[in-house]
Amino acid sequence: MYAIIRTGGKQYRVREGDLIDVERLEIADGEEVTLSEVLLVQGDGDAQVGTPMVEGASVTARVEAHRLGDKVRSFKYKNKTRRRTYRGHRQPLTRLAITAIRAG
Repeated sequence: MYAIIRTGGKQYRVREGDLIDVERLEIADGEEVTLSEVLLVQGDGDAQVGTPMVEGASVTARVEAHRLGDKVRSFKYKNKTRRRTYRGHRQPLTRLAITAIRAG
């Protein structure tokens, strides 16, 4: 069984036991979180597709850790003018462990 959920403006395909990195959630480490924005639930051969959400479906996850993503480097260069700009960014992320998927 798997589900497609939406959190932080992105969509993720999850199964029980998966570890996913999502946009930072303000929840302490070790706590449970219920994600109710479920777009699709695929079970034993039958799929429930939401319009836009599946009624009564939810995904339960445990917060494993808060971390920073890989560094993204941005470098701009203008020829002959000695103009250079270097910037780096690390996105704050939350690692979730999927514990249960409940169909609607």
